[in-house]
Amino acid sequence: MNPSARKDTSAMPQRNDFRFFERLRVRWAEIDAQHIVFNGHYLTYFDTAVGGYWRALALPYAPTMQALDGDLFVRKATLEYLDAARYDELLDVGVRCERVGTSSMTLHCAVFRGADCLVHGELIYVFADAIQRTSKPVPQALRDLLLGYEKGEAMLQLRVGSWAELGAEAGPIRQTVFVDEQKIPAEMEWDSADESCLHALARNRLGRPLATGRLLEHVPGVAKIGRMAVIPALRGSRVGREVLEALMRAGRERGYREVLLHAQLSAEGFYARAGFQRRGPVFEEAGIEHVEMVRAL
Repeated sequence: MNPSARKDTSAMPQRNDFRFFERLRVRWAEIDAQHIVFNGHYLTYFDTAVGGYWRALALPYAPTMQALDGDLFVRKATLEYLDAARYDELLDVGVRCERVGTSSMTLHCAVFRGADCLVHGELIYVFADAIQRTSKPVPQALRDLLLGYEKGEAMLQLRVGSWAELGAEAGPIRQTVFVDEQKIPAEMEWDSADESCLHALARNRLGRPLATGRLLEHVPGVAKIGRMAVIPALRGSRVGREVLEALMRAGRERGYREVLLHAQLSAEGFYARAGFQRRGPVFEEAGIEHVEMVRAL
């Protein structure tokens, strides 16, 4: 690729053409003898961003395809090179669903450095039987979800309620995250407070439970949020933040002036971005280092 041989900019994608972006940093292993990103790596950038796009749709890919009784296979990939990315640069890869046909869908992807588009192209997928790989119609639920996202529709359904109402779906998430993944003893995870707490549950538009949390009174005027859990495939998306916001709204509606929580150290940044501040020293809870965090409601 000759980075000085630029195309007519009138047809170049613009950042505002895309609702979704995945941020990447160019790694040393991705540059070539010309000291620019090797051309083939841009397809990897596209695929990495498409994975983020599925998270933005609140769709854990593998179980979603299994539920839809099919899978997506790349039929065609095209790229147009306009300029070159270099080592250590920050890039934003935009993804947009451009078209959903009878059995295929087209994603338009573009790599931006700031406002400049460096590379763009299309990925055409065919929805097909996962074993036979014979094409099938794109399920209406998936079609509606893709087009709805591009129109700006919400991808999550949030519900707040009692354990009797939500426990059957919230419980398996907590089992997966706390007991199976983090090895917290089951007798510490399940307590009598669940019956009296207010719980929040996030589902995607296909009805799959994704995240949960609970709120209870700590002392008069102060609420406590706990048992925040997000399935692994959706971490790093906005699902956890939406559950947190739902619980804080519920706390305000009930007249609490402040909310606190015990954050695992690995999640401190997540809560800080939501306006929580650390209070007090690090302590151990269930064998995991935590810190108390608070914010006004």
